[in-house]
Amino acid sequence: MKIYRLFFYLTLVFCFNFSQTVRASGIQKQQKEEVAILAGGCFWGVEELFRQLKGVLSTEVGYTGGVVPYPTYDLVKKGQSGHAEAIQIKYDPSQITYENLLKFFFKIHDPTTLNQQGNDIGSQYRSAIFYQNEDQRKTALKVKELVDASGAWKKPSVTEITKAKVFYSAESYHQKYLKNNPTGYTCHFIRDFKF
Repeated sequence: MKIYRLFFYLTLVFCFNFSQTVRASGIQKQQKEEVAILAGGCFWGVEELFRQLKGVLSTEVGYTGGVVPYPTYDLVKKGQSGHAEAIQIKYDPSQITYENLLKFFFKIHDPTTLNQQGNDIGSQYRSAIFYQNEDQRKTALKVKELVDASGAWKKPSVTEITKAKVFYSAESYHQKYLKNNPTGYTCHFIRDFKF
């Protein structure tokens, strides 16, 4: 009986030490996460399409780009806060690149209409890319040029490319709105464009 107990304790010690070694050596796969912030009209439709994209880890709708701290939907929808309805996307760059996220973005909204998407009119519905760093800025400029050169859209893009400011999360009832309300309003869809 004592031999079994000794064997049991030795097995426990070995398993514990092995798991610590694995963690310390980084053998466990760590999922890398990066952030993109985009605005392309009503955030409900933008979020719904990005939410389903392979490589996207999470989405959150909110407000950014303005001057009013802690904005609310009631304030933003009046178009006087400077904020755009936007989406914060956390993604795994080993599954989808920032460039491919942006190409998808230019397929799901009309980047040629100034401060408008479908029936939604106002600066809060503008097309914008809020870059996090210099690499994202360069990629955004490159993709915007590709989109314009492709001729897929008949007019040039008016998408603004600007440094990210504070992202304020929208009210809870806006989060995953179209998932929770499948018949809700959207003017976003995927176009079969090649950039």
